[in-house]
Amino acid sequence: MNSDIIKKTILVGTILISLMIPLLQADSGTGTHPAAPGWQKATAPRIWSFPRDHGAHPAYRTEWWYFTGNLRAGQGRNYGYQLTFFRRGISPSPKNQATRWSLRDIYPAHFALSNIGEADFRFTEQVSRAGPGLAGALTGEMKVWSLQWSAHMAAGKIYLDAKTENAALNVELTARKPPVLHGANGLSIKGPQEGNASYYYSLTDLATTGVIRTAKSGAEIPVAGTSWFDHEFGSNQLARDQVGWDWFGIHLTDGRDLMLYFLRKKDGSLEAASAGTLVEKTGQSRQLRLADIQLEVLATWKSPKSGARYPSRWRVKIPTAGLDLTMAVLLADQELDTGSSTGVVYYEGALGGRGKSADREVNCEGYVEMTGYAGSLGGLI
Repeated sequence: MNSDIIKKTILVGTILISLMIPLLQADSGTGTHPAAPGWQKATAPRIWSFPRDHGAHPAYRTEWWYFTGNLRAGQGRNYGYQLTFFRRGISPSPKNQATRWSLRDIYPAHFALSNIGEADFRFTEQVSRAGPGLAGALTGEMKVWSLQWSAHMAAGKIYLDAKTENAALNVELTARKPPVLHGANGLSIKGPQEGNASYYYSLTDLATTGVIRTAKSGAEIPVAGTSWFDHEFGSNQLARDQVGWDWFGIHLTDGRDLMLYFLRKKDGSLEAASAGTLVEKTGQSRQLRLADIQLEVLATWKSPKSGARYPSRWRVKIPTAGLDLTMAVLLADQELDTGSSTGVVYYEGALGGRGKSADREVNCEGYVEMTGYAGSLGGLI
């Protein structure tokens, strides 16, 4: 098959899938619809096995492999990246399963690169069906791809590759800590009803080396830093009265890592299931309840594109862990409009700050994700 035919095949498939985005938005909403028949729910603690569970779990309707990282190059240049692969189930038992074009799942993907020093943020989205190898996710091992973008694990290392006209990422990730399970043995509760949950784990401390290319650099830039990997799957995570979430993945210079998520409700309150996980330098972790965490928004930023107003600076205190951190986004505009893939506008951006950890002065860096500030959650869940 020559390159022109491949391009036309991809284009036709992408157009057909884009026509389905409004249906996905109406179906998923913000947890107002029960999981469709045939999809399993996350309802009980899971027995995990790695590296098997780095792979796909097709019995569940929604799954994502989420990579974010803070990178540095020479002369004090700082960058952030996000590379996310989604698997969204359309039908657990599609018709005409004998054909490679049978539509069981679609595979959206998002790639963003933040050039902090030059205040430049570039984002690209794409979506594909599996088709004849166009996109997919293997079971039993980490190998997920969407068109030319990919994430795969080999010999214990993770390799990420994504290229667009204005940005490129090619990095190698090496875990310095074991997988961290969130919730009761990886069952992360998101709401009060059965099935308002996901299976969720992270690799919170990934040494990262490789190259990037920015819109302004032209040539490849050698980089090094730290990445975070989230893998989550379920079928009906959010409750009816939830409108979005604020998620933080934070690295501290004393070797601790911190994950927090706050689920926002329609009445302005926080869902009681909001929680977090504190990971020590040794890799040991402990769960944090909402009552353990104090979050104060210190400043906001209004998007000139969507009109949404997002928090942009925070103070986080966890007295039981001796944590008191003040953090802010490193670049104001890191908003993604994914109308052609997952049908949602959300914020995913690099942040940094400083404070105290166990009464010692520390710096921190990481990523924040904020959804539901600019309309519905579309096909994210």
